[in-house]
Amino acid sequence: MLSLDYRDNVAWITLNRPEKQNALTLEMFIAIDKTVKQLKKKRHLRAVIIQGAGGNFCSGLDVKSVMKKPSTIFKLLFKWLPGNANLAQRACLAWHSLPVPVIALIDGNCFGGGLHIALGADFRIATHKAQLAIMESKWGLCPDMGSGAILPHLLSYDKALRLATLGTSINSSNALELGLLTEVSDNLQASCEQLLAQLLIRSPDTLSAIKRVNQTAYRQNLRATLAKETFAQLRLLMNKNTKVAMYNATHDELKSYSDRKKW
Repeated sequence: MLSLDYRDNVAWITLNRPEKQNALTLEMFIAIDKTVKQLKKKRHLRAVIIQGAGGNFCSGLDVKSVMKKPSTIFKLLFKWLPGNANLAQRACLAWHSLPVPVIALIDGNCFGGGLHIALGADFRIATHKAQLAIMESKWGLCPDMGSGAILPHLLSYDKALRLATLGTSINSSNALELGLLTEVSDNLQASCEQLLAQLLIRSPDTLSAIKRVNQTAYRQNLRATLAKETFAQLRLLMNKNTKVAMYNATHDELKSYSDRKKW
């Protein structure tokens, strides 16, 4: 479900569940958490690349697999202190703890949790056919993976609010214009290699220092944001309107699948 490959001190991480558009399961969250901890120990690491297998980055949370076991929700949202990052939030924010550049290569669908993971990267390069969306509102939920601490320095308040509340997808050109993407490219690998070539000629200590300084400048009230995200999500999970929204979303998915089969 998650593969890790090293090439010349660059770690290539692939979300590897192509038959489900790399939809996120509890096991994938755990694997991401363990992988980041493993990468922190690699002293010669110079950069990290995150990508998805099979032509999509990630379609978001595999809601059906998560809802089968209520304990899964607890494992994703549990934290010792309100301001700590839980497992779901670490999948987005843990990339910030790495002292090297992190690049997300986005193709196809990049929805919900998939977009939150990509937002945790330092740079995001997408193809012209990429589609991006924050989709939690479709299920009667709110974004709760830590991106609430990132979006304010990427988007204006109204643009971030529109993206999160409507839950509709936007194409890569619109995402670039908004500030969600660093670059749109016809050739992800070539653009990635070009960026890597420019980054890797710099001192790794310089890159690390610049990353830390900018994080300090842009990140405000992180612990308060993480606490608010989780508290809001827990309240929604116990709300009857959320059950209605989930039922409607599931019904819409099944209808969409049935319509596609007719073609």
